Amino acid sequence: MSLTAGIVGLPNVGKSTLFNAITNQKILAENYPFATIEPNVGVVTVRDPRMDKLKEMYEPNRFIPTAYEFTDIAGLVKGASQGEGLGNKFLSHIREVDAIVEVVRCFDDGKIIHVDGNIDPIRDIETINLELAIADLDVINNRLERVSKKARTTKNKDDLIEVETLEKAKRALEENIALRQLEFTDDELKSIKSYSFLTLKPIIYLANIKESELGNPDNEYVKQVKEYASKENAQVVSLCAKVEEDLSELTEEEKAEMLEALGLQESGLDKLIQATYDILGLATYFTVGKDEVRAWTFKKGMNAKQCAGIIHTDFEKGFIRAEVISYDDLMKYGDEQKVKEAGRARLEGKDYIMEDGDICHFRFNV
Repeated sequence: MSLTAGIVGLPNVGKSTLFNAITNQKILAENYPFATIEPNVGVVTVRDPRMDKLKEMYEPNRFIPTAYEFTDIAGLVKGASQGEGLGNKFLSHIREVDAIVEVVRCFDDGKIIHVDGNIDPIRDIETINLELAIADLDVINNRLERVSKKARTTKNKDDLIEVETLEKAKRALEENIALRQLEFTDDELKSIKSYSFLTLKPIIYLANIKESELGNPDNEYVKQVKEYASKENAQVVSLCAKVEEDLSELTEEEKAEMLEALGLQESGLDKLIQATYDILGLATYFTVGKDEVRAWTFKKGMNAKQCAGIIHTDFEKGFIRAEVISYDDLMKYGDEQKVKEAGRARLEGKDYIMEDGDICHFRFNV
């Protein structure tokens, strides 16, 4: 299960600098709007200290952490949903992401131009969110014209549910309410799933601050963003994009030293990834051995059979059982054999609900 996030924001808020840090790729990050002309996609591995311990223990031939894919979208401006600043083209690139990361400028710097002339994070957020809402409304209006006539004629249950759900979504958006703030039934969500509505996606507000404020990241701008985010139960992560870019160029040892010098326990990127896992309800299980140690991302609530299918569809189709031990037990007893001797190894059936940190060996027959 790959994890994808779309990075959006106004021009010159630090998106491209952040993307450079995320992927350690030197994409264009100039001090003018629309520097990013094509969507940039980069993949970063997810840091998990448990993987380091498993690597030491098994010394595998292959070591594969989970991955996180970011799509960097060109700076949006007012009217983007109608094509201003080439925005409509770029909005289409984030319809398939799992979550939206909205970068918000929360620092003053006269040398870096702001597209609206001054720093106002709430105005910036509302500009971006309005464009996302208008883009969704366009999709709704176009679809309603077609499906409403069909539903009235055929009285088809699925079509009627879709019409009612689209009308519900339209009313909310016209009242400036993001779709993620609404409650939908399973049938309603199923009826609109194919539209990949932007405002239905979980959102994280990424407050870009100065390096000098990392020790006390809640400046007045950040406080405003947190207050705004609290109204829609969204998360806020503070970081300095320039510091993240500097960290990305260091060795692991140098990175640890720099973080310690800055008084930080973890990088902003690590905080961002953890926040995304939280809002998407994701967790990690592991497969281990001399050949390979690998981490797999799954959605909390998935059972053993479904998680086996993440590795390969054949594993799910022919699922027999899962041999499971917990990471904590493995660390406590020292190796798999001692975990078994302590009676902590388990044989689980297809309905077993997977837990974060489970170490699994799947038995299947196709």
